[in-house]
Amino acid sequence: MRVSWTSPGAPTAPPGANQSSARELVLLGFAHLPALRPLLAALFLAMFLLTLLGNGLIVLLTTLDPALRAPMYFFLRQLALVEICFSLDVVPRLLATLLRPGRGVSPAGCALQLLLVLSLGTVECFLLTAMAWDRYMAICRPLRYGACMSPLLCRLLAATCWLAGLPVALVLTTWLFRLPFCRPRRVRHFFCDIAPLLSLVCADTRAFEATVMAATVLVIMVPFGLIAASYTSILATALRMPSALGRRKALSTCASHLTVVALFYGTTGVIHLQPKASYSPESKQVVSLSYTLVTPMLNPLIYSLRNREVKAALGRLCCPRLASVPQK
Repeated sequence: MRVSWTSPGAPTAPPGANQSSARELVLLGFAHLPALRPLLAALFLAMFLLTLLGNGLIVLLTTLDPALRAPMYFFLRQLALVEICFSLDVVPRLLATLLRPGRGVSPAGCALQLLLVLSLGTVECFLLTAMAWDRYMAICRPLRYGACMSPLLCRLLAATCWLAGLPVALVLTTWLFRLPFCRPRRVRHFFCDIAPLLSLVCADTRAFEATVMAATVLVIMVPFGLIAASYTSILATALRMPSALGRRKALSTCASHLTVVALFYGTTGVIHLQPKASYSPESKQVVSLSYTLVTPMLNPLIYSLRNREVKAALGRLCCPRLASVPQK
């Protein structure tokens, strides 16, 4: 049995697309732009390589350079690892969808991708919260910072962030793929996500959708509230500092993190917190590109361009002789 590409009201397959078996899911990423597929594939490949290079450099620098041993850089390394894993999960399938339109994805492969997307997205939310707490302790509680942010506690926090998202992702993924997919299995997205998969289900999904909304509030809004509270305290503390230089130094250490938080929550919030009817599948794909491709690529640039210690470490890595030159 084959999936029909000409069902009434369903998106048509791209020209030259191969038909897939009935059990397979077909990702229709950017099927409405057939002429631009080769160009988009080249652009996304370049962004993917830059993401791997930039985040790989962050991991390398924070691992090897003794000057980058502070908790802030430990969490930055974890964030870079998340971005690498997220990109490896999403982008190769996106490129395959662009270069070989109509190629089917097994339900197991789609479920695995969704599981990783949900889990890694949760890890990033929690890591950004841990980074905000680190800055709060450094600026608002400097006398207790060394004792509170010990290497052991940092490792425990990182392990908690990595593991916390797995149960929620596992429950949602298992639940969704146990629902009956009765409609033609053409997913109007470039990766397996909850909303486009849910549109294929022909059963009552109200309980599932309520659970997804509760998980969204828990995973996105609660961490965002904690980050906002941390930076409110940081701003209040900085404004009370008598020295203008001290205020600038305190706030500059937070600028990179705040930029990353704004990029991440600004894009994920648009996707996950607005009503379904307020966006089309095509516009959702464009917005999704921001947190699957653009943000992971920009994060290393944001931290390296605005952080003097990271730039110095990069210089020492590229030119080892600079490390032996005495500073004046």
